Amino acid sequence: MTNPSWFYPQGALAHEGWESVVDGSIAGWQYTGVRVGVLTAGESLSLPGADEERLIVPLEGSFEVSYLVDGDSATQELRGRLDVFHGSTDVLYIPTGASLTVQGVGRVAVASSPTTERKPVQYIEASAVEPELRGAGRSSRQVHNFGTPANLDAARMIVCEVITPSENWSSYPPHKHDEYVPGAESRLEEIYYFETAVSRGTVAPTAAEPFGFLQTSSSPAGTIDTLAEVHTGDIALVPFGWHGPCVAAPGYDLYYLNVMAGPDPERTWLITDEPAHAWVRQTWDNQTVDSRLPYTAE
Repeated sequence: MTNPSWFYPQGALAHEGWESVVDGSIAGWQYTGVRVGVLTAGESLSLPGADEERLIVPLEGSFEVSYLVDGDSATQELRGRLDVFHGSTDVLYIPTGASLTVQGVGRVAVASSPTTERKPVQYIEASAVEPELRGAGRSSRQVHNFGTPANLDAARMIVCEVITPSENWSSYPPHKHDEYVPGAESRLEEIYYFETAVSRGTVAPTAAEPFGFLQTSSSPAGTIDTLAEVHTGDIALVPFGWHGPCVAAPGYDLYYLNVMAGPDPERTWLITDEPAHAWVRQTWDNQTVDSRLPYTAE
């Protein structure tokens, strides 16, 4: 069963020119946000200054971001990429209180988290963050950590993206981060924004409909029960509970952008694996990483 409060098909969260908007207007949602916009030539999307930090992430195409910080205006070009299955992207961090306008052609995401703590503007080139190949065998996936503590000096949010080739599993073993245990587990809300495509290098008929699956389940922190078929533009929210796996169906690749933040004093991603499945990690020691990875711009 899918809890409609935590899973939203493409367009269900459309608002003021954005294809999707996740923010504090959703009941029970506090620490993270994301906006997804689709732009054509001559169009733009703007956000006023607010008490939230923001990270602009090109999904498909190139963009120009104009922003105003403490009365000083500036512009940053984002080269972007062909699409989310063609390597990482350059990103731009805009601190709390700053307004911005995005122009370009393609799809763009703006990850956010409420905060009054001010950090500097940061432009991170795609080449500055090496792809992480995580897992092995059918649990192989590619992670771009452009918004994690190692690469971005943010106040609260943690942002990364994951590519899962066809037939592979990610967000696996199922895990949670809904309890503050110093040094062992963090309390973090999490957003999954999905895209799907015919597997790279595969020829498919025009009638093909790329898809994958996501599962979440309840923990002592709260009740959640999502088993959803996911497609491009869908969004799943994980306020608490075990989450995973995300599964890429045969013939189709799966992508998701993760936005995480929470109330803990430390900005860190610490998880607890679901006990029944934690042992699976040990099997990776005797397997190799999927030879299809990494997916690059070429």
